Amino acid sequence: MIDLKIVREDPERVRASQRARGEDPAIVDQLLSADERRRGAEVAFGALRNEQRELGKLIGPLQGQLKRATDDHRAGVQAEIDALMSGASDLSNRVKLAESDRDTADLETAALVAKLSNLIDPGAPMGGEDDFVVLEHVGTPRDFAAEGITVRDHVELGEILGAIDIERGAKVSGSRFYYLTGVGALLELALVNHAIAMAGLNGFIPIIPPALVKPAAMEGTGFLGQAAENVYRLEADDMYLVGTAEVPLAAYHSDEILEIDSLPRRYVGYSPCFRREAGSHGKDTRGIFRVHWFDKVEMFTYCAPEDALDEHQRLLGWERQFLDSLEVPYRVIDVASGDLGSSAARKFDIEAWIPSQERYREVTSTSNCTEFQARRLRVRLRDSDGVRPLATLNGTLVAITRTIVTLFENHQQADGSVYVPLALRPYLGGREFLVPV
Repeated sequence: MIDLKIVREDPERVRASQRARGEDPAIVDQLLSADERRRGAEVAFGALRNEQRELGKLIGPLQGQLKRATDDHRAGVQAEIDALMSGASDLSNRVKLAESDRDTADLETAALVAKLSNLIDPGAPMGGEDDFVVLEHVGTPRDFAAEGITVRDHVELGEILGAIDIERGAKVSGSRFYYLTGVGALLELALVNHAIAMAGLNGFIPIIPPALVKPAAMEGTGFLGQAAENVYRLEADDMYLVGTAEVPLAAYHSDEILEIDSLPRRYVGYSPCFRREAGSHGKDTRGIFRVHWFDKVEMFTYCAPEDALDEHQRLLGWERQFLDSLEVPYRVIDVASGDLGSSAARKFDIEAWIPSQERYREVTSTSNCTEFQARRLRVRLRDSDGVRPLATLNGTLVAITRTIVTLFENHQQADGSVYVPLALRPYLGGREFLVPV
């Protein structure tokens, strides 16, 4: 969530961020009004509680006097106590009402704060989905025509190699499901092992997190806002299937205080990911590029807020290192404001060249979520100045299905075999090619 102090001191900055995202800036004014009511209710409650304490200080000594009073004075002391007690009863009712008003105002304010997305980094491009900025092209797409090769898509290649079974996936689970079989299954394991090994060399601690989480974890990471329609919920258990390991990794240190000397903390998680893909009707219906379930290796960092920008570049660098090792052409883009997730202040995508589509498609991304998730999940750091929120960042190292699509199509040969990049060969028994079955 956003720091309320920023909303109070610079509301136009927050309104501008909302507008840049294509979201409602009116929430800012609603929040300011609610916050004013909340603070007023808190002052009123505090004044009445103080009055109640002062009254208690008067009644206590009088009760002591009553025990010691002579018969001549007892009636007078008792009358004084009765008068104060009568006022105390009325005051107690007013305290309860003021407390209720304060709690209602707190809930209203909290609900409005939760509706606000993170503040956009001023360096992010402004605009919608198509207004990204290309930062760099790496590698050159193959000229298959010059090689005399007719391009096959990953579905055809998967059938030739005995690697992907979409028909049986649909039979068992429905559309957008699949089986990875034979070398397809081996290739997933190779990609995962390669990614985990590379992350380990870069200082990441491997984690296999739960794929089912409580509502607090999903809400805390910002996935029950604009992304809620794509989340699978198990109503009988009030649990959610995660769409990314980012969720359990972000919640890993929820309600904790981390010492500054222990930062940055870098974790790499391997998990299944589940997405309803609502709103994607008619998009990528062929093959395994856009599916309801896939496995993914995700990097996650906790760091001091002042280090977040540099850490974001490091995450992008590690993603590039992984794509370079797969020997495929790609480009790096700076995602525009209207295409950011609610938690991200800035996001970079890496898009690989997909020959059958003759265009670049997203295969990894990395987001700087600044203090937004940490505030919601109550993850803080402690340094010499005290306790304060830290920053969280995430970055996909490998999304399995999209990476398999990328590898099959870019490394296909005329006979239907697929070249295996050098980095993956140790995990595939030294194979130089995946060959037709």
